[in-house]
Amino acid sequence: MSENVLEADYLVVGTGAVGMAFADILLSESDATIIMVDRYAKPGGHWNAAYPFVQLHQPSQFYGVSSRELSRGRLEHGGLNDGLNELASGAEVSAYFDDVMRHEFLPTGRLQYFPMCDYLGDGRFVSKVGGDEYRVTVRKKIVDATFLKTKVPSTHTPNFAIDEGVRFMPLNDLPKITEQPERYVIVGGGKTGIDACLWLLQMGCNPDRIQWIRPRDAWLLNRRNTQPTEEFFFDVFNAQAGLMESAAAADSFDDLFTKLEDCGYFVRIDENHKPEMFHGATVSIAELETLRTIKDVVRLGRITHLGTDKIEFQRGSLSVSDNTLFVDCSARPVDNLPDLPIFAGDVITPQMVRSYQPVFSAALIAHVELSYEGDEEKNRLCAVVPPPEADTVFAHCTATSFTNQYNWSQDADLSEWILHNRLDGFSQMVKTAEGNPEKTAVLERMRSNAVAAVMNLIKLDQEYKQAEAS
Repeated sequence: MSENVLEADYLVVGTGAVGMAFADILLSESDATIIMVDRYAKPGGHWNAAYPFVQLHQPSQFYGVSSRELSRGRLEHGGLNDGLNELASGAEVSAYFDDVMRHEFLPTGRLQYFPMCDYLGDGRFVSKVGGDEYRVTVRKKIVDATFLKTKVPSTHTPNFAIDEGVRFMPLNDLPKITEQPERYVIVGGGKTGIDACLWLLQMGCNPDRIQWIRPRDAWLLNRRNTQPTEEFFFDVFNAQAGLMESAAAADSFDDLFTKLEDCGYFVRIDENHKPEMFHGATVSIAELETLRTIKDVVRLGRITHLGTDKIEFQRGSLSVSDNTLFVDCSARPVDNLPDLPIFAGDVITPQMVRSYQPVFSAALIAHVELSYEGDEEKNRLCAVVPPPEADTVFAHCTATSFTNQYNWSQDADLSEWILHNRLDGFSQMVKTAEGNPEKTAVLERMRSNAVAAVMNLIKLDQEYKQAEAS
């Protein structure tokens, strides 16, 4: 079969949230031509395979592309997110990205979109439907927007053996059940496991019928402290000031997390069990209280073998009741990733440059690509903030994010761009503090502890790594 030759300034591999946010800035701030390639039939990346009741776990204002609002700017009333800014559903997010592609990107005439294609590397891809092969002559950069690939339950293969006859399903299939089990066993303690438990409880399931396998408990962020609207100013910035003060004063990791919980920055489901995991997930206090109604929590490590009459764990085993349904929520959100710079010659690998905000990060990286010269300077402004995993990574991630924020603040043009980028949110809130002594006092708590916080986080991180190596 003949090879089709194409040409563009940028080849963006992946039309998930990161790829879309990156391409949006290229289209808005330059006259660049772009080719976008993706394995799914529609843009949106992992949202194409997400479970049907999934929602964003941070406010919709933080999500999508810079040029098009996702949220409707309203608070939710009723439910477990009552009184907080709305969380878009998975269906809304998928429809949003499809609309952006069809009505924003393609009409520019500068972007070509190739869905249902496998990228082969070196600017080559092949159609999964027709088999046509393509080779792109890239004049500027290849953008690998698949690096932060998010795993979802429907495409996840469990890393433990499962005997024939075990009733086991991915989270996606939970709403399809027709034969009611006597017991639901939720496998996984992360955000997906939280969503599964909350969905069952909201659907009227008695919490006594739920067993929750949590190999590790997680530190969670209080969603009220992530609200990007003015009425939540003191919630947001008191939490940030508490983070700065805790980071500056802590003399160990344990002390750091204790202080962060005491100031309200972190919350946890079970106050009697110390978390070991942190993925940046947020919960409302109402969700937290609802989750606490589940009392049957198993902490025996990861499952090694799932049989019809027994579950074997790293640290023990349990018998299996008759008519039990196992729900797989064990997929890690992101694999362990190699250390790669964001800018490396003719390849850009978008990653987070601000904690927990992949789409803002992608937009800022695209702006830096267009506005600055040289990989060294670009990487200085875009130091990688790795996705959080264990709680011990928190110090490194937070110190890097703070350092990036400081570097941006020293660049007047970049600061101005961030102020007016809708995916940022918080810079506009800071502006409202001018002339308000109470708000200014909160911000001063942040500023006065910023340098000490970064230095101490770096120290704690180095001490931990040295202890691990010895």
